[in-house]
Amino acid sequence: MDFTELYRQTGNLVHFSPGAHFILSAAEDTLIIRRTDTLQITRTWSIGLPSETVIITSHSRPHGIAASHSQWISHAGWSCDSEYILAASAKKGVVHVFKLRDEDWNARIETGAEGLVKAEWAPDGRHILCFSEWGLRVTIWSLLTASATYIQFPIHPDRGYAFRADARYFVLAERHKSRDTVGVYDASSNFRLVRHFPSPTTNLSSLALSPSGNYLAVWESILEHKLHILSLAGDVQGTFTPTPDPGFGILHAAWHPTGMFIAVGGWDDKIHILDSLTWSAASTLELSSRIPSGIVLWREPTDWLESTQGRGFISYERLRGPQSISIRRVDLTRPNQRSGAVQLEWNKTGTLLLVRFAENVPTLVHIYDFPAPSEPFVPRLRCVLQHQKPVLNARWNPVRKGNLAICCGTQSIYTWSDEWEGEGGEEEDMAECIGVPANMKYQTRDIRWAPDGKGLILMDKDTFCCAFEVEDNAIS
Repeated sequence: MDFTELYRQTGNLVHFSPGAHFILSAAEDTLIIRRTDTLQITRTWSIGLPSETVIITSHSRPHGIAASHSQWISHAGWSCDSEYILAASAKKGVVHVFKLRDEDWNARIETGAEGLVKAEWAPDGRHILCFSEWGLRVTIWSLLTASATYIQFPIHPDRGYAFRADARYFVLAERHKSRDTVGVYDASSNFRLVRHFPSPTTNLSSLALSPSGNYLAVWESILEHKLHILSLAGDVQGTFTPTPDPGFGILHAAWHPTGMFIAVGGWDDKIHILDSLTWSAASTLELSSRIPSGIVLWREPTDWLESTQGRGFISYERLRGPQSISIRRVDLTRPNQRSGAVQLEWNKTGTLLLVRFAENVPTLVHIYDFPAPSEPFVPRLRCVLQHQKPVLNARWNPVRKGNLAICCGTQSIYTWSDEWEGEGGEEEDMAECIGVPANMKYQTRDIRWAPDGKGLILMDKDTFCCAFEVEDNAIS
């Protein structure tokens, strides 16, 4: 794996373009576009005052006047075809739009007194969603007609909406007259209202639309462990509450890529797998301090970063046979305590489920095997990855079904793959620790895959670098 040098960024705003040919990054009030193959800068735009300058490389020094924090870019992103880029400053309430192939073209959206908390692209790449402060409304701006569509009282600007997979319908959780409601809008017809129906929730926490677009999962807040399955017509298809009631609500729910199952995780260290026929638990996965025989425990070697000086590759320790792990029981009666699943994520094919639990086992990543449709439905624990420090993020490769990247806030990344070719020519699992060869203090706090699955963006608090796989035909 090849690593680039470090570059400066702010706000963790670093993204590959949808075609993986360019990399967008924000440094204070400046938007920077680099080529992926050379990391050379091809475009820069500033949303601050013309007299202001900004550091765009990690080893540069400021010249001139620094931009104030109120002018910094808070949101940035690519349109689906990589043609346009948006850069928003939430504190200023302004969204700028630039065109990659025409450096002089630009558009500007001013949100006015309602303010701005979030701006992002709609899936068609020609509409921009702007969420106002205080949950007043979401405004959808069209680049084609320069017109706006307004929808009042969205509940959550970060997790209370979804687009269907074909981008035809926009589903939004709303609150009208102190009651939860759901609105369905036709994105192909200027976001015209199609359906509007009450939600069975009393205090909606989040929603998730199935991959097929036929079902909508909505669940209650932290005070109640209850999930409802709705059709897009508003009919309740099923309601799930575990027995006995764990007392606290649902943290995450993730649809299987086929839409046949949905994984539900709460504060009770259990993952319930609901099937789409009865909307009841077909299987329950529970955190245990015992790892049975036949399950591999991958353990990060002690002090490997010091021994390799952060520039090497080293395999995890592979432990077989019954193993025990330490689970710290969290006292939920104390404030700011976290328990349960903090991440549920299926791989591309739905054959593997990644689960991360909170403060009770923060250094572990559990990977579960799911059978093929023709096999008996018996999910099982496949392996556990144990690290020296708490896991901050874990991401599946978007293209390859069994390739996982992990970061723990150290000068390294960690990978797990089921594509390793053994001595007999058969595929087997492999887990590796990979040092990031930085020439300054660096800690990997977040990771993002390239859309083609061949590269990674590794981010620290205010710097980033890229890592790319070395292809066999590129080795001389």
